[in-house]
Amino acid sequence: MSSVVSIAALLAGSGLLLLAGGLHGLLLPLAGLAQGFSDASLGLLGAGWALGYMSGCLGVPVIVKRVGHVRTFGALASLAAITVLLNLLFRDAAVWIVLRAVTGFCFSGAAMIVESWLNERSTSQTRGRIFGLYTMINLGATTAGQLLLTVGDPTGYVFFVLGSIIYSLSLLPTALSTAASPQPLTQARLDPKKLWKNSPIAVVAVFMVGVSNGSFGTLGAVYGRRIGLEVPDIAIMMSLALLAGALIQIPVGMLSDRLDRRLVLVGLAVTAMTFGSTLSFFGGTSPTLTIALITGFGGVIYSMYPVIVAHASDHAEPGDFLRISGGLLLIFGTGTMVGPLLASGLMTYTYPGALFQVTAAAHLSMMLFALLRMRQRAPVAASEKSDFVLAVSTAQITTPETVSLDPRSETDETGGDI
Repeated sequence: MSSVVSIAALLAGSGLLLLAGGLHGLLLPLAGLAQGFSDASLGLLGAGWALGYMSGCLGVPVIVKRVGHVRTFGALASLAAITVLLNLLFRDAAVWIVLRAVTGFCFSGAAMIVESWLNERSTSQTRGRIFGLYTMINLGATTAGQLLLTVGDPTGYVFFVLGSIIYSLSLLPTALSTAASPQPLTQARLDPKKLWKNSPIAVVAVFMVGVSNGSFGTLGAVYGRRIGLEVPDIAIMMSLALLAGALIQIPVGMLSDRLDRRLVLVGLAVTAMTFGSTLSFFGGTSPTLTIALITGFGGVIYSMYPVIVAHASDHAEPGDFLRISGGLLLIFGTGTMVGPLLASGLMTYTYPGALFQVTAAAHLSMMLFALLRMRQRAPVAASEKSDFVLAVSTAQITTPETVSLDPRSETDETGGDI
């Protein structure tokens, strides 16, 4: 409890940040649909977010080094609040795409700063519990932000103003905190050759998961609206998908600790393809059936990323967890840029269910490559496996500092490049 009390302000700041992010992320596609934006434009919103988010992971550490953590966090939170209001003032798709990239940059940078403080305040005895509490708060805040849309009309001004207010409130806990500023932020750097040598399947799988999760996270609401779901149903649908991903990770993690993790990934990919194919052809038959299928689909796709990181960690050399996991994060981010572009194009020229044809193609590619690698490389012995750590990883809530906070990073060298 003393550890929790000491970081309460930081957890509050993170919770408010994710609350605003969950609201903002679901509000834009729904409001964009009401404005008549094309599916391609809405897909570019997701690609813009991913580009800005990755840019923040790379560039914000440089800004923090120059002006410090508190000033940088205040500037980023303020800028994020401003972009929400600009979304309200300029109802134009091209402007929204640019603003979405700015928001992604601000959001990732602000999250990294909070996480760096949490990492600094944790010890080897408390890191796992702090990481779990942080993940739980982020999941709850993101879900709450999405569910806020069930109580009003996303086409008006209220939710835009509310999102701006919450972003502004998120800077208060860190601004008023008496905790000393932490060490410089972890900066993500990509070493494709080392990543591929460590685990080829992790590289391919994490990119494909990025394609799938990025497509669904960006265009799931668009799909729901195109098949006739009401806004409250869409908010519930997207929230249940995220919650299912958190719950299903428990049995998935236990299974992957006992079996070849690649076999678990194959099973998850087949299950995701089954849900996706069913949604592609039968989604929209009834709201209840659609929400149930989406819940199962979300549960599967949001449980894949931790299995991939655990598999890569099984093959990593001592002290390389930060480097490997951070590199996978950048590849995942690249997939989240590509996925919405592919899915939105298909949805524009075919039908809404084409979203799940893109996800099915990504999961099929992952499954086939995993089966190929299983014939070329023996599985890791159970005694040599790293720990599986529960973590809901989406394109919106994972940064290099999240990786640093992971309990598996305890043995890594400090200050090393990812």
